[in-house]
Amino acid sequence: MNGKFCKDPKLVTPNDFSFEGLHIPKNTSNPIGFTVTPVNVEQLPGLNTLGISMVRFDYAPNGLNPPHTHPRGTEIQVVLEGTLNVGFVTSFPDNRLFSKVLNKGDVFVFPIGLVHFQNNVGGTHVVAIASLSS
Repeated sequence: MNGKFCKDPKLVTPNDFSFEGLHIPKNTSNPIGFTVTPVNVEQLPGLNTLGISMVRFDYAPNGLNPPHTHPRGTEIQVVLEGTLNVGFVTSFPDNRLFSKVLNKGDVFVFPIGLVHFQNNVGGTHVVAIASLSS
């Protein structure tokens, strides 16, 4: 349960199932050179209770999405432009690092609950799209 009430079905419109603007780059002029454009139930009400969402990631050269977790969801990411180093660390006791450099069109999955990261290792802007199961 995501805490959102379902909309009265008589009031639902096609706009509840549509989001515009994922093609628009966001400003990466911040200390980590990274920004996120979310598409979740806040932006797209039709996602309510479906357990899926997506995001657009914009990375400046050397931009970083710092190590973090998604305790309730798996993430799958595709690089649309640029070169991105990605990885995750398995759980104790192994704490094994799985890391790979991705280029345009490459896809990588981050299993549920594992610490993961992404950083731009190319000299150009990176755009990636990710979907999350929660």
